[in-house]
Amino acid sequence: MLRPAAAGLALAIAGSVVATPAFADSDEAFFQRVQGSWSGPGEVVAGKYKGTKFVCTFDGARPSKTVGVALDGSCRVGLFSQPMRAEVTRAGNGYRGAFQDGAKGRGLDIVSGNVDGDRIVVGLDRKQLKGAMIARLDGDDALAITVSVRVASQLVPVIGMSLKRTGDMRQSALAR
Repeated sequence: MLRPAAAGLALAIAGSVVATPAFADSDEAFFQRVQGSWSGPGEVVAGKYKGTKFVCTFDGARPSKTVGVALDGSCRVGLFSQPMRAEVTRAGNGYRGAFQDGAKGRGLDIVSGNVDGDRIVVGLDRKQLKGAMIARLDGDDALAITVSVRVASQLVPVIGMSLKRTGDMRQSALAR
Protein backbone atom coordinates (compact mmCIF):
# COMPACT_ATOMS: atom_id res chain seq x y z
CA MET A 1 0.00 0.00 0.00
CA LEU A 2 1.29 3.43 -0.87
CA ARG A 3 1.65 5.25 2.40
CA PRO A 4 1.64 9.03 2.76
CA ALA A 5 5.14 8.83 4.24
CA ALA A 6 6.45 6.91 1.23
CA ALA A 7 4.75 9.28 -1.16
CA GLY A 8 5.96 12.20 0.93
CA LEU A 9 9.51 10.85 0.94
CA ALA A 10 9.32 10.60 -2.80
CA LEU A 11 8.05 14.15 -3.17
CA ALA A 12 10.71 15.93 -1.22
CA ILE A 13 13.87 17.43 -2.83
CA ALA A 14 15.21 20.52 -4.57
CA GLY A 15 16.94 23.81 -4.22
CA SER A 16 15.15 27.10 -4.22
CA VAL A 17 14.05 27.98 -7.71
CA VAL A 18 12.23 31.24 -8.21
CA ALA A 19 9.85 32.42 -10.93
CA THR A 20 10.25 35.97 -12.13
CA PRO A 21 7.34 38.33 -12.65
CA ALA A 22 8.12 38.42 -16.42
CA PHE A 23 6.93 34.83 -16.63
CA ALA A 24 3.66 35.46 -14.80
CA ASP A 25 1.47 35.15 -17.92
CA SER A 26 3.11 31.89 -19.05
CA ASP A 27 2.87 30.56 -15.49
CA GLU A 28 -0.87 31.18 -15.46
CA ALA A 29 -1.22 29.52 -18.89
CA PHE A 30 0.61 26.43 -17.57
CA PHE A 31 -1.71 26.14 -14.56
CA GLN A 32 -4.80 26.60 -16.75
CA ARG A 33 -3.63 23.63 -18.83
CA VAL A 34 -3.32 21.50 -15.66
CA GLN A 35 -6.94 22.20 -14.70
CA GLY A 36 -9.32 19.33 -15.36
CA SER A 37 -9.46 15.60 -14.66
CA TRP A 38 -6.43 13.29 -14.83
CA SER A 39 -5.91 9.57 -14.33
CA GLY A 40 -3.09 7.10 -14.77
CA PRO A 41 -0.56 4.64 -13.41
CA GLY A 42 2.43 5.23 -11.19
CA GLU A 43 5.19 3.25 -9.57
CA VAL A 44 7.54 3.56 -6.63
CA VAL A 45 10.94 3.15 -8.32
CA ALA A 46 13.27 3.27 -5.30
CA GLY A 47 13.29 2.66 -1.57
CA LYS A 48 11.47 0.32 0.75
CA TYR A 49 8.34 0.16 -1.44
CA LYS A 50 10.21 -0.19 -4.76
CA GLY A 51 8.10 -1.93 -7.38
CA THR A 52 4.76 -0.91 -5.85
CA LYS A 53 2.39 0.03 -8.66
CA PHE A 54 -0.63 2.28 -8.16
CA VAL A 55 -3.28 4.18 -10.10
CA CYS A 56 -4.24 7.78 -9.35
CA THR A 57 -7.12 10.06 -10.31
CA PHE A 58 -7.02 13.83 -9.76
CA ASP A 59 -9.12 16.89 -10.45
CA GLY A 60 -7.12 20.07 -10.97
CA ALA A 61 -8.72 23.42 -10.17
CA ARG A 62 -7.50 26.98 -9.80
CA PRO A 63 -7.17 28.09 -6.18
CA SER A 64 -9.31 31.10 -5.40
CA LYS A 65 -7.80 34.52 -6.02
CA THR A 66 -4.27 33.41 -7.00
CA VAL A 67 -2.17 31.75 -9.68
CA GLY A 68 -1.57 28.05 -9.10
CA VAL A 69 -3.37 24.73 -8.99
CA ALA A 70 -5.03 22.49 -6.42
CA LEU A 71 -5.06 18.77 -7.22
CA ASP A 72 -7.54 16.63 -5.31
CA GLY A 73 -8.02 12.91 -5.75
CA SER A 74 -6.78 9.54 -4.66
CA CYS A 75 -4.27 6.81 -5.45
CA ARG A 76 -5.18 3.15 -5.31
CA VAL A 77 -3.02 0.08 -4.71
CA GLY A 78 -5.10 -3.04 -5.21
CA LEU A 79 -8.20 -2.70 -3.06
CA PHE A 80 -6.76 0.10 -0.91
CA SER A 81 -7.25 3.78 -1.71
CA GLN A 82 -5.45 6.79 -0.21
CA PRO A 83 -6.79 10.36 -0.58
CA MET A 84 -4.21 12.67 -2.17
CA ARG A 85 -4.08 16.45 -2.29
CA ALA A 86 -1.52 18.98 -3.42
CA GLU A 87 -1.78 22.73 -3.75
CA VAL A 88 0.77 25.06 -5.33
CA THR A 89 0.15 28.82 -5.29
CA ARG A 90 2.12 31.92 -6.14
CA ALA A 91 3.86 33.45 -3.16
CA GLY A 92 5.89 36.54 -3.96
CA ASN A 93 8.26 35.69 -6.81
CA GLY A 94 7.96 31.93 -6.33
CA TYR A 95 5.53 29.23 -5.30
CA ARG A 96 4.54 27.65 -1.99
CA GLY A 97 2.08 25.01 -0.97
CA ALA A 98 1.62 21.59 0.57
CA PHE A 99 1.30 17.95 -0.29
CA GLN A 100 -1.40 16.35 1.88
CA ASP A 101 -1.50 18.37 5.11
CA GLY A 102 2.05 19.74 4.90
CA ALA A 103 5.13 19.00 7.00
CA LYS A 104 3.37 19.91 10.27
CA GLY A 105 1.05 16.97 9.60
CA ARG A 106 1.87 13.80 7.68
CA GLY A 107 2.73 15.46 4.36
CA LEU A 108 5.32 17.75 2.80
CA ASP A 109 5.73 21.47 2.38
CA ILE A 110 6.26 22.91 -1.08
CA VAL A 111 8.94 25.48 -0.35
CA SER A 112 9.87 26.78 -3.80
CA GLY A 113 8.80 26.54 -7.39
CA ASN A 114 9.46 27.59 -10.94
CA VAL A 115 7.36 27.21 -14.07
CA ASP A 116 9.38 26.90 -17.27
CA GLY A 117 7.26 26.44 -20.38
CA ASP A 118 5.52 23.06 -20.13
CA ARG A 119 6.91 22.05 -16.74
CA ILE A 120 7.04 23.03 -13.11
CA VAL A 121 9.74 22.12 -10.62
CA VAL A 122 8.90 22.47 -6.93
CA GLY A 123 11.11 22.00 -3.90
CA LEU A 124 9.82 19.72 -1.16
CA ASP A 125 10.67 19.69 2.53
CA ARG A 126 9.82 17.64 5.60
CA LYS A 127 12.22 17.85 8.53
CA GLN A 128 15.50 16.32 7.28
CA LEU A 129 13.93 15.15 4.01
CA LYS A 130 14.52 17.37 0.99
CA GLY A 131 13.29 16.69 -2.50
CA ALA A 132 11.77 17.87 -5.76
CA MET A 133 8.77 17.17 -7.88
CA ILE A 134 8.78 17.80 -11.61
CA ALA A 135 5.48 17.86 -13.51
CA ARG A 136 5.72 18.08 -17.29
CA LEU A 137 2.85 18.54 -19.74
CA ASP A 138 3.13 16.73 -23.07
CA GLY A 139 0.55 18.50 -25.19
CA ASP A 140 -2.77 19.11 -23.46
CA ASP A 141 -3.57 15.51 -22.57
CA ALA A 142 -0.51 13.97 -20.88
CA LEU A 143 1.14 14.90 -17.56
CA ALA A 144 4.29 13.14 -16.34
CA ILE A 145 5.23 13.54 -12.67
CA THR A 146 8.53 12.52 -11.07
CA VAL A 147 9.27 12.83 -7.37
CA SER A 148 12.87 12.68 -6.23
CA VAL A 149 14.61 12.81 -2.85
CA ARG A 150 18.05 14.09 -1.98
CA VAL A 151 20.45 11.35 -0.97
CA ALA A 152 23.87 12.77 -0.09
CA SER A 153 24.39 15.31 -2.90
CA GLN A 154 22.20 13.62 -5.53
CA LEU A 155 18.52 13.70 -6.40
CA VAL A 156 17.21 10.13 -6.66
CA PRO A 157 13.86 9.52 -8.43
CA VAL A 158 11.50 7.55 -6.15
CA ILE A 159 8.02 7.92 -7.69
CA GLY A 160 6.91 8.26 -11.29
CA MET A 161 3.40 8.80 -12.67
CA SER A 162 2.02 9.06 -16.21
CA LEU A 163 -1.36 10.76 -16.16
CA LYS A 164 -3.74 11.20 -19.07
CA ARG A 165 -6.53 13.73 -19.27
CA THR A 166 -9.98 12.26 -18.78
CA GLY A 167 -12.67 14.35 -20.43
CA ASP A 168 -12.36 17.57 -22.37
CA MET A 169 -10.00 20.20 -20.92
CA ARG A 170 -12.30 23.07 -21.94
CA GLN A 171 -15.35 21.45 -20.32
CA SER A 172 -13.39 20.75 -17.12
CA ALA A 173 -12.21 24.36 -16.91
CA LEU A 174 -15.67 25.77 -17.70
CA ALA A 175 -17.32 23.61 -15.03
CA ARG A 176 -15.36 25.38 -12.31
